[in-house]
Amino acid sequence: MLCSKHITLGVLATISLAGSALYAANENPTLAPDFTLQSQDGNDVRLAALKGKIAVLEWFNYECPFVRHHYEKASTMKDLALKYKAKDVVWLAINSTSHQETAKNKEFAEKHKVPYPLLDDRSGTTGKAYGAKTTPQMVIIDKEGHVAYNGAIDNAPLGKVQGGEVLLNYVDKALAELTSGKAVSTPATKPYGCSVKYKAAVQ
Repeated sequence: MLCSKHITLGVLATISLAGSALYAANENPTLAPDFTLQSQDGNDVRLAALKGKIAVLEWFNYECPFVRHHYEKASTMKDLALKYKAKDVVWLAINSTSHQETAKNKEFAEKHKVPYPLLDDRSGTTGKAYGAKTTPQMVIIDKEGHVAYNGAIDNAPLGKVQGGEVLLNYVDKALAELTSGKAVSTPATKPYGCSVKYKAAVQ
């Protein structure tokens, strides 16, 4: 099911993430759940293998207009991934949409020249382990394997900043702090976007 392209900013204000254990304060870091998922090229990617690096997890759905904005009207995700690639930052997009196939992830990646893996999580196991509710939703994992940030990519759904605020990319800010040896000053925000289309529970 496609997410409506006519979502108003008023509705955006109601999109939020329920309380999650991943919203831990820096003084009580939460260990990121490990996972192994297959990329659009058929390669297995395991989070544990990335210990010692910073990992960015991007919850992805190629049908969602909020996600498509960051690939078609802007180049937000790709630009950030390339900006921090040389600073031991690994970017992973995770598709937990139950009805989408790896072949479509590959098609999207090739069309938009995505330089990082699009991981297949149709089972929803990884998405649920991280409490992912929206696409896009962003999680940053530090070099010790702890969740350092969980929330929105920025404060501008569909490129629109509300209330006269200045555009702020939360992920860029958090990565700049982590790669400089600092703690993340804003470890959690409310993500916006389409709801993650998990597989319906069997009754």
